[in-house]
Amino acid sequence: MSSQSKAILITAGRVYDHFDTSDRPARADILILGDRIEAVEPNLAEKLGGAAGPQVFGAPVETVIDASDRLVLPGLVNAHYHSHDTLLKGCFETIPRETWLLNALPPNYSRRSPAEIRARTLLGAVECLRAGITTVQDMLTLAPLDPQDIEVVLQAYEDAGIRCVLGLQTGDVHGAKVTPFWDEIFPEAVANGLSGVVVNDSGALALAEELRRIHERFSGRKETISWGLAPSSPERCSPAFLRALAQLATDMNLPVFTHIYESRATTLIARQKFAQWGGSLVSYLAAHDMLGARTSLAHGVWMLPYEIDMVAEAGASVVLNPVGNLKTRSGVAPAAQYLAAGINLGLGCDNNSCSDAQNLFQAMKALAGLAAVSNVEAERPTARDALLAATAGGARALGLANAVGAIRPGLKADLTLLRLDDPSFMPFNNAARQVVFSECGRAVDTVLVNGRILVRDGRCISVNESQLRDQVEDAMAALREEIASVSARTETLRPQLSEAHRRTWDAPLEVHRYVGNDTPAFTVAAGKIN
Repeated sequence: MSSQSKAILITAGRVYDHFDTSDRPARADILILGDRIEAVEPNLAEKLGGAAGPQVFGAPVETVIDASDRLVLPGLVNAHYHSHDTLLKGCFETIPRETWLLNALPPNYSRRSPAEIRARTLLGAVECLRAGITTVQDMLTLAPLDPQDIEVVLQAYEDAGIRCVLGLQTGDVHGAKVTPFWDEIFPEAVANGLSGVVVNDSGALALAEELRRIHERFSGRKETISWGLAPSSPERCSPAFLRALAQLATDMNLPVFTHIYESRATTLIARQKFAQWGGSLVSYLAAHDMLGARTSLAHGVWMLPYEIDMVAEAGASVVLNPVGNLKTRSGVAPAAQYLAAGINLGLGCDNNSCSDAQNLFQAMKALAGLAAVSNVEAERPTARDALLAATAGGARALGLANAVGAIRPGLKADLTLLRLDDPSFMPFNNAARQVVFSECGRAVDTVLVNGRILVRDGRCISVNESQLRDQVEDAMAALREEIASVSARTETLRPQLSEAHRRTWDAPLEVHRYVGNDTPAFTVAAGKIN
């Protein structure tokens, strides 16, 4: 603690505590020195009081925030997010994930300008901050993987002030080769042109070495930005690439973020092409030292019971993305089973092109309400479970458990203050339930990251929002034409995509993530609801 540390005092707020089961959190004052929480206790302002007001080290506290009509939450943690398609919100209806990928991912588009990359990164950060999100895990796809573009992204995040754990999404197996029936339905020339998330085809070891160089160059340069590895998904990574990433994660002590079992197609491909590992992508990861406490598995919709046990035993986290899963028709993750197994759950908003909002209030409500769709007797997740996933659970999934996710001395000063005079909290009956079931982000009033106020009166003050809007509109002048072109190309493939989708749903699979055994469009193999 330094006498030069800037002091902020938040007074009389109702401070949410994960371990306090009362409906209405007790009031307390929060003293922030520099980037960390120094103290949390009732009547602290009086203890620090002097004739001229609260003082620290004999000097007046620079900033005092009256939180007497505020609920103070740990800053929300968006544990699975992609900034690369921030500008595509509202572009697509609900479509199957495998079709959506062809419309949304950067390899389907020409290289973007630095101005557009900066605008989209800032826009995503602002949207998150205004929704009370203080930390994001950005699983970023850059096409090509250029250090100059990385510089642009890092500077945008530093300017916005949001905390970010950045992972560059990579893979060395073409998506068309690991999507069920595409190699049968599409001519080879067409299939090779269906862009996935692969950003480098120079080989597994060369790609891993490129990532090592990038991390050595950029790690530790920004106070609120840390790094992780982001292999896109197990099926899109060769054994050699996974082994190389496992070594890199060990050498540089990096967390690992990947997608797994997001859709029925990604589950079926495991049975079809990963027989050597029992048809299990979890076993495939484990066999290559990529399943452990530093591993964060996004989605996990179609996990089998024995795989859930493997994830639990390994101490890995699962980050659920219920809103995006609904829009891409991917199913409902077995959240109750994950909780029963003792797995740490995080929560994410996923892409703006498949969830259309960086809003964890939406995600929390969906998480708490959707479990009964595939498990009608589920008693969890509760509202408190959902709020924990959106804060401490997400922090743990990102390797930040000792930095953010709760309000206690020693942790970083990442806080979100909600107005209790908003209709969502009138009357104020139960903090967790009203945050999860009533609030939509409208009550977000003040947001701090690293002891810095970034949102005041519901507006982001670290970024000029008016200028940003102009920059976004400038970027869209060219991007809209490409969106239309890419969508038109996908439309020409509709017959083949629909046929592959039908075959995927007709193929036998031992796990099911919907109520009932039939859908209006397809005949689905009967199976036990897990």
